[in-house]
Amino acid sequence: MPPVHPEIAAFLATLPPSDGSPVDAAVWRAMGEAHLPPLDERPPVAAVQDRIATTAAGEVPVRVYTPLAASVSTDAPSGDARSADTSSGDGPTGLLVYFHGGAFFSGSLETHDAFARALAAASGYRVVSVGYRLAPEAAFPAGLEDCYAVLRWAVEHGDELGWDGERLAVAGDSSGGNFVASIAARAHDEGFDAITHQLLFYPSVDLDFDVDRYASLRENGAGYGLETVALRPHNAFYLESGADPADPRVSPIKRADLAGLPPALVVTAEYDPLRDEGEAYARRLEEAGVETTLIRIPGVTHGFMQHFAHLPESARAFREAGAFLARG
Repeated sequence: MPPVHPEIAAFLATLPPSDGSPVDAAVWRAMGEAHLPPLDERPPVAAVQDRIATTAAGEVPVRVYTPLAASVSTDAPSGDARSADTSSGDGPTGLLVYFHGGAFFSGSLETHDAFARALAAASGYRVVSVGYRLAPEAAFPAGLEDCYAVLRWAVEHGDELGWDGERLAVAGDSSGGNFVASIAARAHDEGFDAITHQLLFYPSVDLDFDVDRYASLRENGAGYGLETVALRPHNAFYLESGADPADPRVSPIKRADLAGLPPALVVTAEYDPLRDEGEAYARRLEEAGVETTLIRIPGVTHGFMQHFAHLPESARAFREAGAFLARG
């Protein structure tokens, strides 16, 4: 088993251990907004547009990313993509609706701007990033409803968004991966079968935090950034505002029947306490007959694609996403 990447290890050494104490939502959110890469260091795209999606759930802020024309980068999110064709992407593309992570109470269009850009650069899809409502101010299932409503809105407005009418993906990291799984299931149940791909990056799919449920909760429980003792307090805003861990909408791995869901890519991080639940979900999808690709990235921790986007390991994860989206 390779060690944690040296750059990640150096960062981890600066962090105090988690003690399981309550989280100050305002402080955590502000900290996330304060530590963003400069704009010129984010993956290049042809255009970025902030919009308001008028949906059945209300008005939801979204950010639409148009990829560089005919220039799918194989090394996103590295700066190498800057050598690609920089003409605007005017033609129809696949459409990817993206749900950011943040334990359901933090994260924003801005904190995950680089992530959304990297998805567009790696895939050649137009990306619609969703600024959904957060707990605890917006009780469950408000954020989930926003994300599903924007998915339906994106399809209804496919022509103006430049969708090719064929390839439709949903993607998310961490708690955003939870939303992906829940929304893919809901879409199937409602007969909305337009989704062709689902991508879950180190997803949180089981909000039952019994430490004996998955080996990685103990193996990677301390010293790797996200710590097992912190899972409950970080998700408390979601749970205390009405989300029940026994509800498959909240813990998608608890859904009895996963058959009929769209092809899935699940990417996990070796040193992540959530690693094993993501991999267990991938196995359940495969057992249900869903075409599933599971990739464990060695030497990295939870959130690596956002916080260490410049590393080769992150480049590989985005490259794998692009390759998955290029299939059928």
